[in-house]
Amino acid sequence: MSRKRTYLAGGISLILILLAWRALPVYLFFAYADGSTLPAAAWNELPANAPQQQRIGDEAFRTVGDALMAPMDTHRIGIGAAAISAAVLIGDEVIWAATSGWADIENRTAATPDTRFRIGSTSKALTATGLARLIEADKIDLDTPLSALWDDLPNPAWSAMTPRQLGSHMAGLPHYGENTDWRGLLHTLVLRDHYDSVHDAVSLFDESDLLFAPGSDFFYSSYGTVLLSAAMSKAADAPYLSVMQELVFDPNDMSGVVVSASNPATQSNMSTPYHHNGKSGDELRLRRWRNVDLSHRLAGGGFAATSTDLVKLGRSYFVGANPDAIATEISREMWTPQVLDSGEVNEQGYGIGWRVREEEFLPGQRFMHVNHGGVSRGGQSWLMLIPQEEMAIALNINGRTDVFWDFGSFSYKIASAFLARKLSLDEQRMQTSQQQIH
Repeated sequence: MSRKRTYLAGGISLILILLAWRALPVYLFFAYADGSTLPAAAWNELPANAPQQQRIGDEAFRTVGDALMAPMDTHRIGIGAAAISAAVLIGDEVIWAATSGWADIENRTAATPDTRFRIGSTSKALTATGLARLIEADKIDLDTPLSALWDDLPNPAWSAMTPRQLGSHMAGLPHYGENTDWRGLLHTLVLRDHYDSVHDAVSLFDESDLLFAPGSDFFYSSYGTVLLSAAMSKAADAPYLSVMQELVFDPNDMSGVVVSASNPATQSNMSTPYHHNGKSGDELRLRRWRNVDLSHRLAGGGFAATSTDLVKLGRSYFVGANPDAIATEISREMWTPQVLDSGEVNEQGYGIGWRVREEEFLPGQRFMHVNHGGVSRGGQSWLMLIPQEEMAIALNINGRTDVFWDFGSFSYKIASAFLARKLSLDEQRMQTSQQQIH
């Protein structure tokens, strides 16, 4: 009898251990959502006297870069980030790259322009660029239904969907929280499994209900971008990552772009992702974000990169500096706010992998810019292209703010400063040229 009780107790203990093992990541998901139920241990103060570094690619812009260093650090402290990184590209050249703070607080590892950050949904702009290159190569068309690209579609309801709808969030697919495929919803909480193939990642939502008929409405969905990446892979007859490497990363010398590792410590030059306690000033504390695997959302939110890598994406679009840039008519299509079946422009003014905006960066001067931001576990990212001036600006931190623009707003200060200097230099060159003619 005692032996049976021992076996029974052992069995119950094993079941409880397994349940705890499965439940721990779910607890951590909700705990990291607000930080209120995280243990008190392992919190770090934000150290004073942050290290700073900048690289100047064009001496004509040194004074602008120098003037931005102190405000950038003030901004970092104000939003409670361990590190902040920024870069600017004009034409084909990275003219400024700078960092302030720590890639890792515990080890006092300084952030440098070579430091990688989780870029979250800024990954969508990378994917859109790969899509544009496939369009240019006549391997895919924006309005070809998935059924024409994919013989064995996992979900028949996807048959009439098009790359245009997937890239503009008008396909009716759910985002993480709206996923009715229970296995995928659970993975969103646990984030433990790794997916080497985008086709395998599709299985996390292939049984989910659609939110609406494709083309009839707008709903932001990273799963839509994941499905788009699988369609790109089918069209190119190559793995998604191979497509991106060949068409986007290698041509633009974006050598720092990687799949974000579950454990950042295993990747070189990778910043430690941090979670903050929601306080500010002397009460602010940071702790390492738990290890998470983001491979299932790669095309829509799973990459890591340096700010320098991100601005180099502009080389794919700036035809004045790069004769091999994406054809103007294709980039114009990607940057056009997409229209619903009703004839109305979608509610976010979203193009295909890019948001489209206009801003008065200089007094009396408005500039159209295309952009994408990203929020990840312990990372935030912002990439903005100003096509008129062939300028790209990127900003990254290894943390998160409650309000995204509390972080991203500094990019406008960078844009204003560098635009003013660029236009001044352009005017000087024009005057010199006219004097030489006369």
